[in-house]
Amino acid sequence: MKKLIAIGEALIDMIASEQGCEVKDAASFIPKVGGAPANVCGAFVRLGGAASLITMLGQDAFGDKIYEYLSSNGIDCSHVMRTPQANTSLAFVSRDKSGNRSFSFYRNPGADMLLCENDIEESWFDDCYALHFCSVSLGDFPMKCAHKRAIEHAKRAGAIISFDPNLRLNLWDSPARLKRAVDEFIPRCDILKISDEELEFITGKTDIYDAADGLLKGNVKLLVYTKGNSGAMAFNRRGSASSLAVEAKVVDTTGAGDAFIGSFLHSLYSDHVRADELEEIDSRKLLKYLNFSNLYCAKSVEREGAIASYPTAEEMNIKN
Repeated sequence: MKKLIAIGEALIDMIASEQGCEVKDAASFIPKVGGAPANVCGAFVRLGGAASLITMLGQDAFGDKIYEYLSSNGIDCSHVMRTPQANTSLAFVSRDKSGNRSFSFYRNPGADMLLCENDIEESWFDDCYALHFCSVSLGDFPMKCAHKRAIEHAKRAGAIISFDPNLRLNLWDSPARLKRAVDEFIPRCDILKISDEELEFITGKTDIYDAADGLLKGNVKLLVYTKGNSGAMAFNRRGSASSLAVEAKVVDTTGAGDAFIGSFLHSLYSDHVRADELEEIDSRKLLKYLNFSNLYCAKSVEREGAIASYPTAEEMNIKN
């Protein structure tokens, strides 16, 4: 069985116990395992796939919690390293009355930032179906070079390269530095997933139809565009598709975007779609994949948390 590999941060989301307040006003926080790459692995595994995470944790209790939680959820942690040089990263999360989140990070540095290119081994990618990453770990620290090395190895193995910028402006010294990092890595991926909230920052445009051609550049073969409760779209050089969101009683949107791309990648995997076939997927199949991921997200936001909220293959009526 080929597997999804994700590289980047795994951290503890300290979630405000009360909804509708800012981080500074919260009376207490509940620790939950998070980090977008870990969440994407979680969605892929919940749907019956195999996934492995590449990251680094501190030699602390929070690192133990993450390692144990991911392992217990079926995620391969054989490439999760530990270091005494920094603590495991934390993100304090508050939610407004609609369930939307704001973040305050404790990561200066976090252990995940210290993973370096020499830690990455080519043999890890022998059975890799897709490599997924985000922008949180693309700052000027060793983890950025680790990403470049992982992408090189994954490409040589024929894997799909998937990039969700997942912008977190408060982690960067300036918006310009984040923009440069995103622009540097977009041409390296086969699938680019962005949200409506990120479109103008990344492209300078507010209309996805105006921006799509400019995003399908470099190696990018497939663009996935999510619009929250307005649904999602997909574009390749053959055409496009648009899917309406599924109505949901929103409890918590934590990890919703990760659920979307994780389930989307699983649909590609289930249909045995290769990297060189992404730009030839027809509109009918693109719509099928979008519809599935919209439903997957709708089910996930009706529960608390990220990985714990993700539906299983059985809940999605998938026979693996």
